Amino acid sequence: MNDATAAVGYDAAEEFSGRQTPLKKLQGILHSYPWLSPAIVLLLAIVLFAFLSDGKTNTLANLGTVTQQASVIGTLAIGQTLIILTAGIDLSCAQIMVFTSMVMAKMSFDQGIPGGLAVVLAIIVGGLAGTFNGFLITKVKLPPFIVTLGSLGIFAGLKLLYATGRSIQNNELNKVHLWLGHRFSLGGYGITSGVLLMLVMYGIFAYVLRYTAWGTHLYAVGDDPDAARLAGISTNRVLLSVYIVAGVVFGIAGWLLIGRVQTAGPNVFEDGNLQSITAVVIGGTSLFGGRGRIIGSLLGALIVAVVDNGLSVSGIDQAYKVVSIGALIILAVSADQWIRKARV
Repeated sequence: MNDATAAVGYDAAEEFSGRQTPLKKLQGILHSYPWLSPAIVLLLAIVLFAFLSDGKTNTLANLGTVTQQASVIGTLAIGQTLIILTAGIDLSCAQIMVFTSMVMAKMSFDQGIPGGLAVVLAIIVGGLAGTFNGFLITKVKLPPFIVTLGSLGIFAGLKLLYATGRSIQNNELNKVHLWLGHRFSLGGYGITSGVLLMLVMYGIFAYVLRYTAWGTHLYAVGDDPDAARLAGISTNRVLLSVYIVAGVVFGIAGWLLIGRVQTAGPNVFEDGNLQSITAVVIGGTSLFGGRGRIIGSLLGALIVAVVDNGLSVSGIDQAYKVVSIGALIILAVSADQWIRKARV
């Protein structure tokens, strides 16, 4: 075979090997833009429930309700995203949130502590709860699943003991605690101060994860902790800081929860742990760590809220909510496995 023929053969082989099927191209795009998958799912969910409800779900008033419903799960999902990015998980997040909300309310109601100071102290309690989880994971070397499963029970018990068998009602709560539930209208679209706070928090953490050394180290630890350690990153310090920051976020979520439900009780938001994990996984953050964008978690929280609201407005049995959330988790994890295999 002469040189010219060899060159033609080589070029043809290179051209053939470089070709990608449409499915492979889609795989590469979804790998590069993890938020794209939940955006598509959210759009499909909105269209589906608009059809099932004869357009009732697409009114401005109902869309405002959906956004408000997503505010609590969306805030929880911020802390959960930070943890899952490190290949961890927090099963106790909702119990920490409810416990801090009880601490916040009872400090003012029972001890007469000013509302603003009670908010700060309760958020500190959330940070201490995160520190407890992080210490057991980084120092005692226990798996995150086991630690947070145990602390789920601990904080579930503490909230019941601290509540002493009663909820604190709207007229008993400090005005500062109710502030995040304040509603105002933007051209018929209802929104609350809590929704605005959630959006501000997403903006802050999106910047921190993308443009700070801490964010870079967090992704590195989640992607490959051994390589991160060899690169000079203190993996234990990063992990501990992640759980502390997440605990603070859960404390803020406790404040937002009071504003949302207008009461402080030990038995609210019982499915928050599952919903926060669902929002993060549907949002494109990999359960294996190191891949995902926090904006995807916001989209995931909206998907959960749209499904919940759509079933209610459409008159469909709420039992299907549990089925749909379970199906979404399985599909999201399966899609993540497939997307991670993309060659980029």
